[in-house]
Amino acid sequence: MGSHARPNRIHRTGVRIAMVALVGAALPITAGGLAEAATPGATHSADENGQQGGEATTTVALKQDANDQDAPQIKADHAFLLDARDGSQERELWGGAKADESVSMASTTKIMTALVVLKHPEWLNRQITVKQEYRDYVQKVGGSTADLQTGDTLTVEQLLHAMLIPSGDDAAMALADNLGTGDTTEARIADFVHQMNVEAQQLGLTGTNFDSFDGVSQGNNHSTARDLAKLGQRAMLKPVFADIVKKKQFKTEAVAANGHIRYYTWDTTNKLLSSYDGALGIKTGSGPEAGYALVFAAERDNRTLVGAIVKDDAGRFDDATKMLDWGFAH
Repeated sequence: MGSHARPNRIHRTGVRIAMVALVGAALPITAGGLAEAATPGATHSADENGQQGGEATTTVALKQDANDQDAPQIKADHAFLLDARDGSQERELWGGAKADESVSMASTTKIMTALVVLKHPEWLNRQITVKQEYRDYVQKVGGSTADLQTGDTLTVEQLLHAMLIPSGDDAAMALADNLGTGDTTEARIADFVHQMNVEAQQLGLTGTNFDSFDGVSQGNNHSTARDLAKLGQRAMLKPVFADIVKKKQFKTEAVAANGHIRYYTWDTTNKLLSSYDGALGIKTGSGPEAGYALVFAAERDNRTLVGAIVKDDAGRFDDATKMLDWGFAH
């Protein structure tokens, strides 16, 4: 799907506009912790410390019939659930009939955008100035926005909040444009998307390909429910990522072009955080091709479950709830 094919904003997750106010006083910004423990096992990509960040995977026979009474009774066929245990290994719990079919994934793409950024913790405090180009892009594609204001300066860590909480395409473009390599915006974005695909290969996500930094597909941006669940599990091993995606709301400030302070308030697009006990995140998505998507995680009784749903309807949060309830019972 080309970037012009999206008919209106209602198809995109996170159309909630960020509230902004330009004032003359500053408040302190609280940054998330940057430390990350090495994870045992060595099967996938290297983390920012040069250590292997993959986990040993235990595969079990999966229930794949939603009509089976010993399976989550959900609508979505493109669904997958795994038990992340303590982070050292994962156990596959259940897969829908189409868990391995590659389909459009919409804004769940931003999980990989964040993962590429977080491979470089030295970037988190880097200052990035918002270009008018980022706002124009959102208007052009009818995308979701963090309502970043032209000329404001934010850190990479603030932009990660702006991308993951209200699902800002403007924030995603700012990250790709500034953290990719090249002499032009197009070259830098292409390089960043290449890094996303390299990471997908290293993680063994064989049903996944990226052609976009935010999920606005150029025709070849797709994944499977199984891959997205595994991607979500890997991302949740990053403390900064896990801290961001569990927030229902985030307030911060940025230096505006005129030197004053602008306050931003971003609200989550993930209703599961308010409706499910133990919910930890992770990321919503929606679009004309993708339908409604959700990568989710929850913790109960020292167990962490991670799941993914794509090509669902507006009942994706209900389906995720049923999958989690089923998973914690098994």
